[in-house]
Amino acid sequence: MNLNTVSPKEAHTWIRQGIWLFKQNPLGFLMLIFMYIFIAQLAVLIPFIGVLAVLVLTPTLSVGFMTACRLAILKERILPTVYLAALKSTPLVRKRILQLGLVYAALVMILSFILSMLVDFELLLPLLMSDKVTTPEMIQEIYLLLFYGGLFYVPIAMLMWFSPVLVAWENMPIPQALFSSCIACWRNRGAFFLYLAIWGAVLVGIPLTIGLVFDVFGLSQVATFIVAPLSMAGLTVMHCSFFATWKACFADQESAELIA
Repeated sequence: MNLNTVSPKEAHTWIRQGIWLFKQNPLGFLMLIFMYIFIAQLAVLIPFIGVLAVLVLTPTLSVGFMTACRLAILKERILPTVYLAALKSTPLVRKRILQLGLVYAALVMILSFILSMLVDFELLLPLLMSDKVTTPEMIQEIYLLLFYGGLFYVPIAMLMWFSPVLVAWENMPIPQALFSSCIACWRNRGAFFLYLAIWGAVLVGIPLTIGLVFDVFGLSQVATFIVAPLSMAGLTVMHCSFFATWKACFADQESAELIA
């Protein structure tokens, strides 16, 4: 395993490779994303425990999706049970991947606590619980939430981007996996910045633009039927492109060229 440094323009290659991967088995990948969203929505209905369970299992599910990418390259069938790939591995890997989930859950809880001191969630509660018209104060708190949430989540994302795969596939101890993931993201920060900027435009900018255009003509309901499938497809391709970032940052050159 190598730790590679790539140029910022590699971000376009990651996205192109993600599209290529998605095209190998679009139904299989869409099934996995739909399953995750459905399970997460059900878990949220269970106060605290459900959310905690999703957070703890996030690294496990990440390894499962990356394993599905491997299967797609090999032209093999993708089944829902691929999400259990890490748990079906050796007892040591199974133990470490669940411990990594606890680390991730703890980091997100700490982030939530910090945000609660910076953002007035009580002001946003009516907006979350009903269709109440937003006030300028609400809009300000929403922007603060997005700004601080994104800012403080960056270190967590750097730690967790590659660590599940490093634990499951490279048999790394958790501290080493977290450190290696963070170093890989930092060394390739230019590529990751452009990569995330592009996906931000695709997953946020485009749907908002479509919604605004249809709202002008009083067709907001129609916009939903267009934005929903586009967002689902974009989210799935983005997850496929995670495998391309792994190949570019850690695989040797010959292995990295396995995908278009």
